Amino acid sequence: MTENPSRYLNAKPYNGMASKSRTSWARQSWFLGAVIGLCIFIILPMLSLAITAMGNGEGLIYHLMDTVLLRYLKNTVLLMLGVGALTLLFGITTAWIISRYEFPGRRWIGWMLLLPAAIPSYIIAYVYTSFFEYAGPVQSLIRSSFGFANMSEYWFPEIRSPGGAIFVMGVVLYPYVYLMSRSGFSQLPARLFEVTLISGRSLFWHVALPLGRPAIIAGLALVLMEVVADFGTVDFFAVETLSLGIYNVWLGMNNITTAAQLALLAFALVFILLAWERYGRRRSQFSITNRSVNGVPRRRATGYWQWLLPVICMVPVTLGFFLPVGILIDHSFSQGFDHLPAVLSAISNTVIAAGLGVVVIMATALMIAIITFYIPSPIARSLASVSATGYAFPGTVLALGVLATVSFIDNGWSWIGQTMFGATWRGVLGGGLVMLIFAYLIRFQAVGLGAVRAALERMPSSLVPASRVMGYGFFPSMVKIVLPLISPAILAGGLLVFVDIMKELPMTLLLRPFDFNTLAIITYQYAHDELIELAALPALMIVLTGLLPVIIVNSYLVKINNYS
Repeated sequence: MTENPSRYLNAKPYNGMASKSRTSWARQSWFLGAVIGLCIFIILPMLSLAITAMGNGEGLIYHLMDTVLLRYLKNTVLLMLGVGALTLLFGITTAWIISRYEFPGRRWIGWMLLLPAAIPSYIIAYVYTSFFEYAGPVQSLIRSSFGFANMSEYWFPEIRSPGGAIFVMGVVLYPYVYLMSRSGFSQLPARLFEVTLISGRSLFWHVALPLGRPAIIAGLALVLMEVVADFGTVDFFAVETLSLGIYNVWLGMNNITTAAQLALLAFALVFILLAWERYGRRRSQFSITNRSVNGVPRRRATGYWQWLLPVICMVPVTLGFFLPVGILIDHSFSQGFDHLPAVLSAISNTVIAAGLGVVVIMATALMIAIITFYIPSPIARSLASVSATGYAFPGTVLALGVLATVSFIDNGWSWIGQTMFGATWRGVLGGGLVMLIFAYLIRFQAVGLGAVRAALERMPSSLVPASRVMGYGFFPSMVKIVLPLISPAILAGGLLVFVDIMKELPMTLLLRPFDFNTLAIITYQYAHDELIELAALPALMIVLTGLLPVIIVNSYLVKINNYS
């Protein structure tokens, strides 16, 4: 049985360094108090959102209930159902084909199926709009081929519609379901499949799908949370959802209280999805003694199936990655590089914001993860878990909570400054990049914390107790032993955070300093002004950077699941 390393932390050293070690380890309470305070500080925006929603909204929420609120909910639920169905179709189908069959190029295709995860959905929306709109190449080819004079003579689906949004989000978000489904299939006991083969029943319908359901539901819940949080796609397609409604009420109607009330409604949807995901994986633990016999028994595809199966798997990859990237490359070179100075300025701002965000987030994640892992405290560990829930919230919702928290802190500091020193300190947190970095900390803390926690759990439990017996204090043990061993996880987590910040749109758009444009912002602005060709270059840079976490995730899955 693996022992809890924290049980050794209060043991008395027996060498000459006892006094020094006793003093060092007595500081544990200070470390623990700092972590509790930090977690509470991270949780504050979520609490302030509820407080803001209790204010006087001048009855606007009732007006929205009579006019557009039902439409917000209807469109949000419609997108959730449509995107959920499409991602299940693409994700489960491809995961089963890759897990069950052997065919030419299977390993490469299994890796390429992750590529659409590198592209934010709003970029896909911009690309496909230019491709399928009336003046785009598809409809132009239809008119020239059949001699149509205008659109009244033929029918073509409208890309800027709820159906278009479902298609765009579905081809980008299906990797969530694919990842979880393939991982779930690989962990099922092979003996169950053998018994099913003997009985002549379907491996997919009678074993893989029922037993893989918890993993599939977990992936689907992530997809649906992304749908609720999406802003760029629904804004560009003019699909009125809760996320877009929050933005319009806040900035368009200048009513932060009603926006906070809508945000709580969006939070309720997210909470339901989180509860559903937890319910779905409540029985997903299996006791397996021999990993070498796990997974779906693979068979070689023969005949036309060995060519048809790769084509089926390449359909979502082509729609979600290769075709959009090809269009972006074509637009980038056809438009020229006259706007390159603006793009270079945006790259500089993006690197500054993402770099500062990575430093703050990973430092915070290290402090919280290490102290709560090695110092036993149920309160600290519970608060740490709650502080990492920001990743599940829509960006517009967190932006509201951050603004309310910063306003409260600024008002308090201003009162202290005026009372004690006769000077106002208003705007200390609300100006510059401080508020934006604070928002990134809340939104992406879960990414850094998850990476560090996973690395700590894989460390031998005897290392830190051995250091304690030798007389080293808590801080020296962490610096000399723990940090060097988990440095690869810190680097990987920092890279994932960097890419997430690069792609983040709604929070950056709402909380950025004046005239501070990142790659995501200028991509949104160009596309919003119908300058799709100009948006291609910054969008392509975001996509290329987004490939890095895809490579990391694939390597990690190959390692832990023994993919072949």
